[in-house]
Amino acid sequence: MPSEGEADGCGPERAPTFVQPHPSTFSPPSCLARSSCDRRLEAERRMLEKIQKMLVVRSPTVRELLAEALGMYILMVFGLSTVAQVVLGRGEFGQYLSINLGFGIGVTLGIHAAGGISAQRCTELPSIKTKLGTGNQVPRVVWRKRLQRRTVEKGGPRLATRGIGSRWCTRGSAQVLAGGTAGAHLNAAITITHCILGNLPWRKLPAYLLGQFLGSFLAAATVFGTYYDTLYDYTKGNFTVTGPTATASIFSTYPHPCTSLLGGFFAEFMATVMLLLGILVIHDEKNNGALKGTQALLTGILVLGIGLGMGMNTGYAINPSRDLPPRIFTAIAGWGVDVFTAGNYWWWIPVTAPTLGSLVGSLIYKLVIDFHNQSVPESGNEKGQPAIETSTL
Repeated sequence: MPSEGEADGCGPERAPTFVQPHPSTFSPPSCLARSSCDRRLEAERRMLEKIQKMLVVRSPTVRELLAEALGMYILMVFGLSTVAQVVLGRGEFGQYLSINLGFGIGVTLGIHAAGGISAQRCTELPSIKTKLGTGNQVPRVVWRKRLQRRTVEKGGPRLATRGIGSRWCTRGSAQVLAGGTAGAHLNAAITITHCILGNLPWRKLPAYLLGQFLGSFLAAATVFGTYYDTLYDYTKGNFTVTGPTATASIFSTYPHPCTSLLGGFFAEFMATVMLLLGILVIHDEKNNGALKGTQALLTGILVLGIGLGMGMNTGYAINPSRDLPPRIFTAIAGWGVDVFTAGNYWWWIPVTAPTLGSLVGSLIYKLVIDFHNQSVPESGNEKGQPAIETSTL
């Protein structure tokens, strides 16, 4: 007999049932949002990686060019900006010391910017591998300036030599304006000296010079744009090389009125000699080099010292890359060809004198200090081996 509830059409009260949805057909809203966000971030990360791979420069020479350009740009922006502020401010916004400090800071930061990429490597002594044969005659080792493998026999043991660099190549000279095995030249005279002494392949010279000149030229354009309004107000729109409102000296160096061409050449030559001597003292680990990591700062202080003591006659260019590109820019920007004819055609002095001074400074340091710190290999007789005659030809 049906119960009263069943007769009324209402069965006994039952607990509601809950069917668990399949995980593939249901996800909480927060999980959906997080999953969508993760997919979007992953897609963006992959896109950035692809862009980075496309922008990576694989050529070491091009990387060195870019590093030299950036380092030179930083150096020149700091240096030229301080000159512009002193000249256009009529002494109210700085003095001669400000210019020295500006270039010193620029050198330090430029070296830090380019020192890890712009590099050349140098090995002090070539490794020698000997393959013993028959006979008692002594072989003669011939040194070469480039990486090579050569065997010279005189009827006796065969001796194979593998040399890197040249007899001029030392740890100190290869680390000009740098620490470790990487360096920022930031100076055409130093780059040319490296090539002459065999520390840098000649094929890399155009890339280094192009990078330095490009960075210096762009820095001059940057400073010109930064101070254009002040320049126009100071000169009333008449950009001149000489006279009471001369402004070409903001960008390039010009001699003191009482300085002759010969006197200016000697001043630039000696200032660059002191620059190279100071750099080699700072970086020569075999002598009494500076602590690692302090070389850039000490090089900036070195440039500051040269400016304080040797800058009155010529403005201490000591660097063709510092002087020639801004001079070309001023010729284009409104100063005209007077930038090349002023001072009895002064423009070639800051190009040639630093180049010669850099080479002479390096040779002086080698003759007085570096050659005497070379490690002397033990003779073969001390170890019971045949003596090996070496030649520096």
